[in-house]
Amino acid sequence: MTDKKADNQRLPYRLKEPFLTTTELALFRVLNQMADGRYLICPKVALNDLFYIVRPNENVHFFNKFFRKHVDFLMCDPQTLAPVFGVEILRPISKNEAREFDKFMDELFTDAGLPLVHVPSSEKYQLSDIVSLFQMAMMKIEDTVASRVGRDTDSVPQCPVCGKMMVLRIRRTGTNSGKKYYGCMDNPRCAGLVSID
Repeated sequence: MTDKKADNQRLPYRLKEPFLTTTELALFRVLNQMADGRYLICPKVALNDLFYIVRPNENVHFFNKFFRKHVDFLMCDPQTLAPVFGVEILRPISKNEAREFDKFMDELFTDAGLPLVHVPSSEKYQLSDIVSLFQMAMMKIEDTVASRVGRDTDSVPQCPVCGKMMVLRIRRTGTNSGKKYYGCMDNPRCAGLVSID
């Protein structure tokens, strides 16, 4: 009787098998061979663990674009765990949505200055082919970064009081009603603000 009750109370979660598909596992093995200890390879990294949204209250509609989505592999520096490369498998396209997501991923990584390597879907990979794809991704990102030199960065001020990120706010009352300003994200605990001229 006790066993039956315990079985009925079991949480409705089960271990997914396999964790990596045949294609992902084949690519993981070649990436491991290529990395040769120079990189730590992390599979299936959530995009919202890797990127954040600048001025989140202004750009809230961008959240759904990367929520519950991941990059197939993230190659990191083994000492600092700083991301060095993203690796995405190009799966056969059956819907326009898939094509749009590939384009979004490319823009996302490029804008962050992080190379994204696109690898065609296969069950077998040659090391020399993968190395060529990495070289192409590096050349592309170097060109993009070079073209941005001297441009203003799209950044949000840090709170002058506590150092946390600030968010854009609009004054609702008083003589400055309707005017925008940056307020500390920790408001009301922190009253830090930066005026916008």
